[in-house]
Amino acid sequence: MDSERSDLIDSLRRHRGFLRTTVQGITDDEARKRTTVSELTLGGLVKHVAATEKDWARFVTDGPAQGPSIDWESVDWSNPPPEVQAFMDSHRMTEDETLEGLLATYDEVAAATDALVESVPDLDASQPLPPAPWFQAGARWSARRTFLHVIAETSQHSGHADIIREALDGQKTMG
Repeated sequence: MDSERSDLIDSLRRHRGFLRTTVQGITDDEARKRTTVSELTLGGLVKHVAATEKDWARFVTDGPAQGPSIDWESVDWSNPPPEVQAFMDSHRMTEDETLEGLLATYDEVAAATDALVESVPDLDASQPLPPAPWFQAGARWSARRTFLHVIAETSQHSGHADIIREALDGQKTMG
């Protein structure tokens, strides 16, 4: 494995580790608890980061998902359609989920992503981004850019988790 791929995997693992450290020692009820004005919870963040990483890894191999076309700018957030509700639920830890189960899923996703970083034939190979208001129309991302995005997403959400955890019981991941 070349140094670039090693660096990508090392960075992915480091930022995943920050998120995992943030949720150490909490209960399922604490993982579901909102501690700020945000809807985000620790368990919801673990679930979201795992699902997001899995989706972006699939993007590298298969291109943009063929799902329902959602006009995000016209969504009635007080009564969202089922496909938007499903998206919203991907950010929530439900009553039938456990933090242990979410972390096990995250471990499986992480192992698959690491294997993909090692094996993808060409980090320069690109796919068209799916239509969304947060992407430039017609833009493409290389496998490399996609893995960097996963690192950024994981890092950003690890920071969110740190704030939520500090509000829960004062624990900080760093500092």
